[in-house]
Amino acid sequence: MEERRLFAASLLKSGWRPVDVADECGVTRGAVSQWCKALAQGGVRSLRRKPHQGRPSRLSPSQWKQVARVLKAGATRAGFPTERWTLPRIARLIERRWGVRYHPRSLSRPLHRLGFSAHRPRSQARERNDALIEAWVRRDWPRIKKGLEEAGGRLPSWMRRVTRFGPAWAPPGRRWDKSESSSA
Repeated sequence: MEERRLFAASLLKSGWRPVDVADECGVTRGAVSQWCKALAQGGVRSLRRKPHQGRPSRLSPSQWKQVARVLKAGATRAGFPTERWTLPRIARLIERRWGVRYHPRSLSRPLHRLGFSAHRPRSQARERNDALIEAWVRRDWPRIKKGLEEAGGRLPSWMRRVTRFGPAWAPPGRRWDKSESSSA
């Protein structure tokens, strides 16, 4: 939209009539009239995009950095029973530390600016042993897979890797060609 206003300003400066500028830019005559007025009062600078500031943050930049440090340290160190950070927990933390109330939904943007994004941790068993799993995948899985293939049966769906390109009904392992479906 800024480009359109600047283009219209260049046309107006070169002597075009506002009616013709409106037709050329695909806007109403009223819009061109407003642009003419802004151009006369403040020049081309008045037609440039202005950033929307919004309401100022209730926490200072240094306080937001402290929030980031607390989040990185972990939820249990901040006094919560589990390690999962949620927006309501972060809102409680901010209110406890700085006495500033934030609605949980209004925290996602400032947290995103700090480099945090919403992630839900994958649930894992507490007894999980990654070394044992890795050994099983390297040692036992190829033997089991080979035995199933030699028996002549197809691998269960959860063991097969199927690559599909296109809709679910497309044949697996082959690229789906749109021209094949339109001719049928």
